[in-house]
Amino acid sequence: MKRYFVLSLLILGLTAHIGAQVSLGEEVPNFSTLDQDNVKWTLKKELKKADYMVVYFYPAAFTGGCTAQACSYRDQKGDLEAVGAQVVGVSGDNAETLWLFAMEHKLNFSLLADESGKLATIFDVPHNEGGTINREIKGKSFDLKRETTIQRWTFIIDKEGKLIYKDSEVDAANDSGKVVKYLASLQ
Repeated sequence: MKRYFVLSLLILGLTAHIGAQVSLGEEVPNFSTLDQDNVKWTLKKELKKADYMVVYFYPAAFTGGCTAQACSYRDQKGDLEAVGAQVVGVSGDNAETLWLFAMEHKLNFSLLADESGKLATIFDVPHNEGGTINREIKGKSFDLKRETTIQRWTFIIDKEGKLIYKDSEVDAANDSGKVVKYLASLQ
């Protein structure tokens, strides 16, 4: 009976750990997904390229706030690099939509497809059912479908893979500036 109890506790603990979301100060589990070029993007590989990884979640490509946020990160790339950061945006859009978004706005950082909401779940970012929007891009009409809509939250991961920053009340247009200010304070 005692063995059964201990085994049950062990299984319960492993199950809880697998479904657990990462908290500040904890190591972010490695994950992979497709980027806007339909290429596999892996966190542990990308963490080697800079001192900090800014991961910002946004609801949908080609919407007002999301475009303002992406363009702000694009425009502050030099400031972000000066504080040792690279950026990645995450939404429930598919890789094709992300490619169109990056092309249309000349984005200079990776965009990740989180169609199932798996990445949002790791970071405990609320998400719900997706939707479809119609946009005209370079004179052509597109129906852009996303599987999930993710709330706007921003995180920073250090080189060792630890979560050091979380903002669940993001102001889209000023997010990149707030991140630069925070990282500059660590210098």
